[in-house]
Amino acid sequence: MSAQPRIAALFPGQNSHSVGMGADIAAGFPVAQELYSSLDRTLPGLRALIEQGPLEDLTLTANQQPALVAASVAAYRAWHLQTGLTPVVAAGHSLGEYSALVAAGVLDLHDALRLTRQRGELMQQAVPVGVGAMSAVMGDPAAVQEVCASVAAQTGQVVQPANFNAPTQTVISGDKAAVEAAAAELKSRGLKAIPLKVSAPFHCTLMGPAAEGLAPALRSAAYGAYAFPVVANVTAEPGEAPSVTAALLEEQITGAVRWVDTIQALHSMGVDTFIEFGPGTVLTGLVKRILPEARTLNVGTAEQIRTFSL
Repeated sequence: MSAQPRIAALFPGQNSHSVGMGADIAAGFPVAQELYSSLDRTLPGLRALIEQGPLEDLTLTANQQPALVAASVAAYRAWHLQTGLTPVVAAGHSLGEYSALVAAGVLDLHDALRLTRQRGELMQQAVPVGVGAMSAVMGDPAAVQEVCASVAAQTGQVVQPANFNAPTQTVISGDKAAVEAAAAELKSRGLKAIPLKVSAPFHCTLMGPAAEGLAPALRSAAYGAYAFPVVANVTAEPGEAPSVTAALLEEQITGAVRWVDTIQALHSMGVDTFIEFGPGTVLTGLVKRILPEARTLNVGTAEQIRTFSL
């Protein structure tokens, strides 16, 4: 490639995890080995849980969140040192925003581990299991927004768009009865709604107690200068001011993940290559649905780092 590629680094959110994620990278790259070796200093037992499971324990949101940050940042750091390449911008899906901020030098890794452990605990505590729900809706997002607003007004309960993942995929979240009512109405209009297996209704106003609970820790954390901008979930705009980072992360807990707008913002910044760091391929799949001609790559294994080329 004659010109230097303009790379956007993408970092996955929950449900991209697997037992053993990043273990081969830690075994093959000293910077990742050092990162994995340091995990127990902050969260004792986290490394063993990542590498050995069991999956049921790793899946618990309070464990899964810091584990994904660790695996994603390890992949990014190993790739960065191996290739000498640096992204021009980054973004993360929900939890992945913390990984992006660590990669950009804004958050210290161990601060991010502590914050995401607390974030996971507070999110799980905010709504009793079975009270909330989420569904993935396939169809026109404008219809989804309209129906959610109508059902919320009629029932007095919460149901709202939580993730704008792709042009025709919107996740809704809220009180179980209201989510089910919205899904039924959307199905009657010809849209498809699929209930999601989640432990809590994320990214809706029911998460208010979690946002309030995490706010003091977010505000007291140290934020460094941005090595490159990070596009925030709630604004879909590049953030470069450490002074507003805490507020964006607090708002993100109850606000929608504007992933379609985020990817379009990256494209408008001249990004020509999207690289997903960490386990899974969810984000590169979504990028292809938003920008079908986009160039996407995954960096989640030692082999993908060793054979990486542009």
